[in-house]
Amino acid sequence: MFTKSESRSPLSIPVLSSGNAQSIQLESTLKDLPLFDFAAELDVLGTEVAQIFEQHSLLPGVILKEHGRFLGMLPRHRLLEYLLRPYGIDLFLDKPLRILYSYDRTSPLILGGDTPILSAAQQALRRPFERLSDPIVVRIDSDQYRILDPHELNIAYWQLRGIETQVRVERFQLQMVQSEKMASLGRLVDGVSHEILDPVSFIWGNLSHIAEYSKSLLEIINVYEKCIVQEPQKITDLKDAIEFDYIREDLPKTLDSIRTGAERLSKLANSLQNFCHIDEVYARPANLHECLDSVLLLLKSRLSSEIQVVKNYGHLPPVPCFISQLSQVFMNILNRSIDSLLNQAARREMQDAEPPRITIATEVCSIDGTGKRWVSIQIADNNTEMSIDAENQLMQAFSTDLVRETSLAMSYRIVTGRHSGKFRFYSNIEPSSRTTVFEILLPLN
Repeated sequence: MFTKSESRSPLSIPVLSSGNAQSIQLESTLKDLPLFDFAAELDVLGTEVAQIFEQHSLLPGVILKEHGRFLGMLPRHRLLEYLLRPYGIDLFLDKPLRILYSYDRTSPLILGGDTPILSAAQQALRRPFERLSDPIVVRIDSDQYRILDPHELNIAYWQLRGIETQVRVERFQLQMVQSEKMASLGRLVDGVSHEILDPVSFIWGNLSHIAEYSKSLLEIINVYEKCIVQEPQKITDLKDAIEFDYIREDLPKTLDSIRTGAERLSKLANSLQNFCHIDEVYARPANLHECLDSVLLLLKSRLSSEIQVVKNYGHLPPVPCFISQLSQVFMNILNRSIDSLLNQAARREMQDAEPPRITIATEVCSIDGTGKRWVSIQIADNNTEMSIDAENQLMQAFSTDLVRETSLAMSYRIVTGRHSGKFRFYSNIEPSSRTTVFEILLPLN
């Protein structure tokens, strides 16, 4: 047997890091899997590596280095394949790994330690068929590399797929329950709206007659006053008692006030009906400005006098959409803006800053230079206290991960998935103020 020269590099003992495989989750990365730390310089003899493989039956391969610099990886089964060739033992076993590396220079799959397990498994499966059983090289940092057994990755992958399927089923069941609750609530609100609209219709229909009747009665009284030269004292006393002059002046104003209240109540009931309306199977053209106004009317109780609402509506054609779902999106964004502004209202007063403001702007635009038209709806608020952490939390709220369900995530899916649109969030930083902007882009087909 060939005796190793003292000038050859020493061979380290393999070390297995257990990782965190027992508590694997959908966000787990390759660092959470069992990884082998075993490397050898090219001047190490093949027989030394073979002895290590014999002592550690689970060791999938060895990292190859030259003067400490990473070169590649030699799989365990590849070494055995070369040794089984004619004269393979004489050619490779008693020779340095440099000889074997000159025959096998196949580039291994190298992934970062922070790579999600689901993504890593998909990349591993894209390798050529003859390389599917090769170990995977995991880069911990610039000069540290580990070896991952592909079977460990496959086991973790299928575990995650099982977790993913379970979460999907649970979320689907939750959505079914929530949808049924919302449908029942929608039917209830729709019924209440009908009950409100019926008496409102009676009031609205009779107001015009009451106005005409009162006008006619006042005209008759005026004629009587002109025709009667000496008004009886009894009538004069009665006029003074009921303050007739005030009634004559205030009656038209009272009727106008009743008409305004009935009109507002009718609009509110119609807004509730539109918001709770169940969408059609296919998208239908809708007036987005009316939709926005209806949502603002429903939120009027939350829009205190401190919050200004500025509307910069452009000229929009009817937009094909599922209007009820878009109403929910507008409601979610406006609620977030109102909460943000109300939380900062007291501090703004103390700092004598500009009053809280929500700006809604709409326009037809082109975003990619292809001539395709998009409808842009921008909802902005001047919350100047938003920090970088708050921005990061908002960006994470757009996540569509199975384990996270927020109003913004739902809005993101409605816009991007249901309407093939785009949902953007950004901040406009100006010298005097900072504005948080949510932009919804819908294609005009």
